[in-house]
Amino acid sequence: MSVFELPLGPLIVGIDGLELDESTREQLCHPAVGGVILFSRNYRSSEQLRELCAAIAELRSPRLLITVDQEGGRVQRFRDGFTPLPPLGLLGRWYRSNPDRARDLAYRHGRVMAAEVLGHGVDLSWAPVLDLDRGSQVIGDRALSDDPETVCDLGAFYLAGMRDAGMKSCGKHFPGHGSVAADSHHEVVIDHRPLAELSVDMQPFATLAAQLDSVMMAHVCYPARDERPAGFSGRWIGEYLRDALGFAGVVISDDLDMLGAAPGGDLADRLSLAAAAGCEAVLVCRPASVAELLHDKLELPAPGAGRLEGLYGRPMASLEEQLTVPEFRSWRDSLKRLSEQ
Repeated sequence: MSVFELPLGPLIVGIDGLELDESTREQLCHPAVGGVILFSRNYRSSEQLRELCAAIAELRSPRLLITVDQEGGRVQRFRDGFTPLPPLGLLGRWYRSNPDRARDLAYRHGRVMAAEVLGHGVDLSWAPVLDLDRGSQVIGDRALSDDPETVCDLGAFYLAGMRDAGMKSCGKHFPGHGSVAADSHHEVVIDHRPLAELSVDMQPFATLAAQLDSVMMAHVCYPARDERPAGFSGRWIGEYLRDALGFAGVVISDDLDMLGAAPGGDLADRLSLAAAAGCEAVLVCRPASVAELLHDKLELPAPGAGRLEGLYGRPMASLEEQLTVPEFRSWRDSLKRLSEQ
């Protein structure tokens, strides 16, 4: 099979099915595409997942970035054959009574999650969540805690676990989605708080900015700074994330299909706004939306040389090798027990 020599585009797209059909192969070779996000609909078994990832990787050079949401708890796309991961909020509850135990569990969580995902050919899990658990319907126990200092502390250990496994990281959802109740998947979300209060939600991103390889923007409007959703705002991305926090990694827009992105117009308009604001990649998770976008003649931003390639996973060892190590097996068992509580 011939391999296309093609720079990676800005779209990270969802696909249907357990294997690549000809239509999907054609879409993934479109110059607008730079990566894939996998879901439960794309997973049947460990062997099938490895074959699917190998087929995606063989399509292009440089190869497409392969990603997933494997946070644990409610958001874990690969389950059968993978360690059941507890929600991050459970680690925050441990922190109240035993901080050292919680830090150790945060490291194990990041390390095991990353090793298992990398071991199947997936580069990156969109993790960790750095939002605060302060009333959001969609965040909740996906967050480490309602306390920013706890999120900073445990987040650093989680990131160390990912890093030691060979996986890059993505802090989400900047500047913070956890303190407003509405779910940006299903409605336009507006956080009316003043900047002084928003700064509390930004604290984990500010503290951990130098350790993060990428940051995902929130589809939330913060009128104190900009009427537009943060992922379409040069003020949030350029003035705050880049300039004020000194973040030098890759900036990602959350899924353009979400209703929280509706103020940006249609899909093509949303893509243009996100790129103009400073997002170097955007998620488009519904295959029907991918087909709609790629059917149009898109005006693409110039590829950022090596930016998405910088998020490739580089496993420290094969998963099979790591499973022979008693300590690693012990980490998996401890997380499984915790997830059953």
